Amino acid sequence: LSYVVGGFLFGIGMTLGSGCGSKTLIRIGAGNLKSVVVFIVAGIAAYMTLRGILGAFRVGVLEQAAVTLSTGQDLPSLAAGIGGSKQTWVVVFSILFGLSFIVFAYATKEFRSKLDYSLGGVVTGLVVVGGWYVSGHIGHLAEDPNTLQEAFVATNSGRMESFSFVAPLAWSLDYLMFWTDKTKIVTYGVASAAGVIAGSAVYALAANKFRWEGFRDAEDTGLHLLGGMLMGFGGITALGCTIGQGIAGFSTLAVGSIMTFIAIVAVVVCVSSVGGSPI
Repeated sequence: LSYVVGGFLFGIGMTLGSGCGSKTLIRIGAGNLKSVVVFIVAGIAAYMTLRGILGAFRVGVLEQAAVTLSTGQDLPSLAAGIGGSKQTWVVVFSILFGLSFIVFAYATKEFRSKLDYSLGGVVTGLVVVGGWYVSGHIGHLAEDPNTLQEAFVATNSGRMESFSFVAPLAWSLDYLMFWTDKTKIVTYGVASAAGVIAGSAVYALAANKFRWEGFRDAEDTGLHLLGGMLMGFGGITALGCTIGQGIAGFSTLAVGSIMTFIAIVAVVVCVSSVGGSPI
């Protein structure tokens, strides 16, 4: 239930907040003050959902509605229970999903006509894989000298991570507010958020696209505040966002990530069908 409800609410939130977590960071780098407000509100809501009052509801209600599987929740593990090896199913599902998404994307003339779309897709994929490699291999300690247990360096979850942009908003605010606390460090998530803002700013300035932008009116302000709250709550509840679950999570072929992806897409389709814009 957490995946479905969280994904659905995140999808609504990103619609109201003019984009998802990664888009928010990109817009901040380009001078959008509305996105600064969304960042702060989403970060606070995310922290409340991680450790605060909203977290009590998430754990006590939503996470109670779950199905326990006898194997891992990734598709290859589930399929291996029927027959065949897990590695074989990894290849089968990777090819199946990969080709399906490629065919879907290139079926539209607009996508085929712009090289930037293809380049952006390839780079995004490589960056996500790079994230898994950096945190899961370079940052992996078979035995932490302090605890004598396996550890992953500088990740908030204590496990290998790739890109996601909801919880890192909360961790970024936490790091800035407790700057003098020597136990706080720049984690993978915090560095990722800062890096996206910096990269966006460099591009916007180089391309002469940096523009200050604020709210139009009170209604616009209210919608973005609500969007930020829903993104913060939904992203944590679903354990990820459009990037965290829709790409990084999906790359693990996890059923939960696929459920979240479908829930987010369902919202986008509904908004588009009534003439709205998800971004």
